[in-house]
Amino acid sequence: MTDDGTEATAAATGTLGYEQARDELIEVVRRLEAGGTTLEESLALWERGEELAKVCRRWLEGARARLDAALARPEDRDPEEG
Repeated sequence: MTDDGTEATAAATGTLGYEQARDELIEVVRRLEAGGTTLEESLALWERGEELAKVCRRWLEGARARLDAALARPEDRDPEEG
């Protein structure tokens, strides 16, 4: 497979914020759906999309864990709630 920068950008994926990864993933999907790319380009886009989806999933799982932890702390609850 030719190196079109996908490997280098995959290494930098861990530094992306959620919004950055989501926006880039949207662009990858748009390009794949538009067609007109070679098989090699399509495979590289697909692989990049998979990496970006993992980044988004990690951010969302982390946010869910933080919310769950915050909701589980009794000292943060309103005393009138019970």
